[in-house]
Formats: sequence, C-alpha cells, structure tokens
Amino acid sequence: MAHTDNINPNPDPIGLEGRLLDDLMAQSPSMKKVLRVAMKIAPTSSTVLIGGESGTGKEFFARIIHRHSLCGGGRFIAVNCGAVPEALFESEFFGHKKGSFTGADRDKAGLIEEAHGGTLFLDEVGELSPPAQVKLLRFLQERMFRSVGDTALRAVDVRVIAATNKDLQKMMERGAFREDLFFRLNVFHISLPPLRERKETIPALVGLFAHRYNQAFGKSVSRFSKAAESVLEAYEYPGNIRELENIIEHAVVMAEGDEITERDLPEFMFRNRLLLPGPALPDGTGRPEGDRVATLAEVECGHIKFVLGLTGHNYTEAAKKLGISRSTLWRKIKEYGINEEP
Repeated sequence: MAHTDNINPNPDPIGLEGRLLDDLMAQSPSMKKVLRVAMKIAPTSSTVLIGGESGTGKEFFARIIHRHSLCGGGRFIAVNCGAVPEALFESEFFGHKKGSFTGADRDKAGLIEEAHGGTLFLDEVGELSPPAQVKLLRFLQERMFRSVGDTALRAVDVRVIAATNKDLQKMMERGAFREDLFFRLNVFHISLPPLRERKETIPALVGLFAHRYNQAFGKSVSRFSKAAESVLEAYEYPGNIRELENIIEHAVVMAEGDEITERDLPEFMFRNRLLLPGPALPDGTGRPEGDRVATLAEVECGHIKFVLGLTGHNYTEAAKKLGISRSTLWRKIKEYGINEEP
C-alpha cells in the first residue's frame, strides 16, 4: 500500500477533500467514473439516487454533490428513513402546528422546511413504509407540503438525494417499493463499488481518517509500518469505508508514537486469515519454479514465522492470532526449526 508512510499529522484542512478526490480520481478507474458523473450532475437541481453496500460512502458522495451544487450554500439535512417511525413520518418530514395532536405544544418545522434552499438527504430510502412512500411521492411531484394541523400549502426549494443499500428493482417486483417513487428518485443513479473492489483508494482514505483522528485525539501519527500496510492491504473490509474508518480510529488511539504498527490494528483483522502469500521457495522469489509448488508444511512454517514477526516473538499473542494453543505453537516451532528469538 502506497503513501500511508507520509501522512502529515496536521495538514491544512482547506482543500483536504479536494486532494482526497484527486487521489481517488487518479488511482481508481471505477471511482473516476463515479466522480465524473457526480461532478456533472452536481450543478443541477436533479434528484439523485445513490446505491451501494452499507458503509461505501453514500452520504460522503451526497455531501460532495451538495457542496458543488447551486444550493451548496444552504443546509444539508440528512435523515435515516429506517429510523423514522411510520406514525411520526408526517410530523418529522412536514412539521406540525401547535395543538395538532397530543404533545404538540409548539409549532415545529419539518425536515423538508429545514432543508429549504439546500439538500435533503434520504438515507436508506428503501426502509420507508408504503404509506410514507405515498406521502414522499406526493411531495416530489408537487414540491409543496402541508404541515400536520395546517390548512395552507407551502412551497420549498429543496434538492433531494436518496441512498439505499437495497435492490429497489427487486423490491418493486415484490410490491415493497412503489415504481412511480423509484422513477422520481432515480433521475440520476450513482452506484458505489465496495471497498474490496477499489483497494487502490485505501491510501487516500487512510490519510483522511488518520488526519481526522490525529485532530480529534491530539495525536501525531505520520506513518505506518510495512507490516501494518500489508495487513490493511490484505483485509477484505466487509463493512467498507465505515469499517476502515473505525480501524484507523482504533489504530490512532492505540499508537504509542508517530508510527502505527500491526499491533495497533484491531484483533479481528488477524483472525482466521492468511495475511501473506506462502513462504519463498528456494530461489527466494516466492514463485513456483516450473512445477515446483510450496508444500503445506512450507506454507504453515512461513505463516508462523510471519505471525511471530508481527508479535515480536510474543508466543502467547502469536498463538492467539494463529488460533492454536501455546503448547501447539511451541511444538511447531521445534518441528520446523524456527528460530526462537527475533
């Protein structure tokens, strides 16, 4: 993994996002295509639907579109549709008048009114109930709303960006998502690939998150050890960018100096994973010579050596990472003639 060994712990925050986007554009063909589309549609007022697995950065891209749009000076209001109870949908989205229901002791503006002149980001829009879908569709068609308990219709100037980790096409086939609402939301569609399919973007993201948590925790991490880089590169990130951010936060907190080592990374990254290729063959290349293939014993020996190196020959910690008992590790060290000291 390149570039993580030269992290400026205190960079100028102005333009940080721009530099991150430049890195993503330069290093990932798939992200270059996504960003090109995002930059084209940003200056318009068109509705956008962003798809992708959980944690792929859908809100991040929604904020990019917002900041480069005509309403970039307005507010960015984000709402998780799955967290809004159906009974409160109208009040939360459209607001209510004092006395309109029990507990309404004052007038309250809804999310749509709060987003006037800016962007309303509907995260996990596939979680909306059928009645809520009807009410959202009516607003998208008319661009007007009526607060609960009010008789007057009001118009707003709001850009809507929606996001989902669900397959809305399949939901429509099951009757779980309205087709007319889908077409209202899907004027432009952006699909974000999972992080495992764009690992070339990891260094730029690591730099962003390391800076963020250096600032948050008063740390000065500026580089990663080679072993830590190898672990970060080999991991598959089922939780995508959100998981990577959590990993870097953990590592920055655990780091004792200005370098993050493999010992600062979360334990789960090592569990049941072969972190490196098999050991080098006699020619030292690690590649087969003709029909020469590393034996299972050679692979096991090489992996044990690697984990011992990761742990500084701490046998208890190494055995834990390997998922074996300390006595089994000790027996294999003797069996393979592995040096007992680093």
